[in-house]
Amino acid sequence: MLETLDAAAVHRWCDGGLEALRAHQREIDDLNVYPVPDGDTGTNLVLTLSAAREALESALHEEPRTPLGRLMARMARGALLGARGNSGVIVSQILRGMADSFASAVAVRGAELARALREATDAAYAAVARPVEGTVLSVVAAAAEGAGRIRSDNLVAVARAAARAAAEALDRTPQQLPVLAQAGVVDAGGRGLCLLLDALVDAVEETASGPPVPRPAVSPVAAHEPGDCSGQGYEVQYLLEAEPEAVERLRAVLAGLGDSLVVVGDPPTWNVHVHVTATAIGPAVEAGVEAGRPHRIRVTPLTGKRSGAGARGAVVVAAGDGLTALFEAEGAVVVGRNPSTAEMLAAVHACGAEAVVLLPNDANTHAVAVSAAREAEAAGLHVSVVPTRSPVQALAALAVRDHGRPFADDVIAMAEAAGACRYGEVCTAQRDALTVAGPCRAGDLLGLVDGEVHVIGADLTEVSHRLLDRMLGGGGELVTLVLGADAPPDLADDLRGHVHRTWPFIELQCYAGGQPRYHLLAGVE
Repeated sequence: MLETLDAAAVHRWCDGGLEALRAHQREIDDLNVYPVPDGDTGTNLVLTLSAAREALESALHEEPRTPLGRLMARMARGALLGARGNSGVIVSQILRGMADSFASAVAVRGAELARALREATDAAYAAVARPVEGTVLSVVAAAAEGAGRIRSDNLVAVARAAARAAAEALDRTPQQLPVLAQAGVVDAGGRGLCLLLDALVDAVEETASGPPVPRPAVSPVAAHEPGDCSGQGYEVQYLLEAEPEAVERLRAVLAGLGDSLVVVGDPPTWNVHVHVTATAIGPAVEAGVEAGRPHRIRVTPLTGKRSGAGARGAVVVAAGDGLTALFEAEGAVVVGRNPSTAEMLAAVHACGAEAVVLLPNDANTHAVAVSAAREAEAAGLHVSVVPTRSPVQALAALAVRDHGRPFADDVIAMAEAAGACRYGEVCTAQRDALTVAGPCRAGDLLGLVDGEVHVIGADLTEVSHRLLDRMLGGGGELVTLVLGADAPPDLADDLRGHVHRTWPFIELQCYAGGQPRYHLLAGVE
């Protein structure tokens, strides 16, 4: 057993934590208490810790005897850039709090670990605008309290106490959040953190085995941080199906072709982004073909040098060819659903503007957008987040943009427009659940208004009619409909006819969004 935490133990902890999260990924995904098709906490934690592990490997490859504080800082930084969803951002902040504490420690024994968990708790709570008990926040707070309560300098004893207290706190989460009690589950993020703390116990219980042997370096962000686009005229992006070894070679090739290079993901799917000259577009795509199977290839002209403080940009999170085209027509840079911090940060830089607004279009992406905004602000950009929860709110926000007014006033106007747009969704229930509209079964169609289930049924047309009637019953002048990828061909005409017959004074706009998971998105302004 270890007396002090060292680099080898951190390496074992990261590997063991990632292995545990992967083993329980589906279980944690299924802890989502809501029946909508977005229960991906387990997946987000796996992707976040994968990025942390890649950063750790890179640090060990560059400097095998990296000091513990610096090593943890690199691990936390990797987690931040790879963070996906609120759970990923919170875990990255837990790691950052621990890294900050270790930076000033001569040796990390039990007392130092307890202090690091207290700092981790403070960092986690600070990352959330409105902390809610009964979540991963309660679990990390209990871990810190349990670690400090035994007042020991024994590293293993403190780690065990923290893990035990976290497990007990996880069991209490249904008592703190009624929605967890109704579903009969514990908090998903808290479950993931317990796995990480159990992995820490396993890591420090092992006998010291000398310095870790680094694997070939694979960094979640390539050698060039996203920055000024000068000299490069085009942005090349694609998704890539490839093995890690091929991606490592791809990074080296793309680094020689351009800048603002970001390659993030988890085997076998990677998101590739690079800025290149016109003559390097073909080689950048060909490099992807040599590495694996690229798809959703997009080449976008850049403005070259930034246009100065008056230039404005927008980054929107969306999925579906139709929605992507709508937002790009509004001059926005689009990133796919559930992006990492690094992907959003790359999109901010791709705007080529000094002032950028982020529209996350999902409550679970809001924390990632805030993290990306902070990173961009540190690089000298002016970035604000408009807390949109649906693409229809983003469309409403972009419609009122006015580059003639100060950026802060423009952001306020966009936020007001988004807030004035009630949003609805029709999707298929992924699990049995008890909702405010009654019980639903997996496979039922759900109509949601502002995130709450209002309609449950079996027929898409009928559920869509009832959803629109429920939304328009509260007033409204403009309805925006966005049809999903699997919407039947006649659904648009049917919904137009229903609205015109039932609500004759309503103006209606209908688009083919092509978004997955949600058969219909609706906005009422």
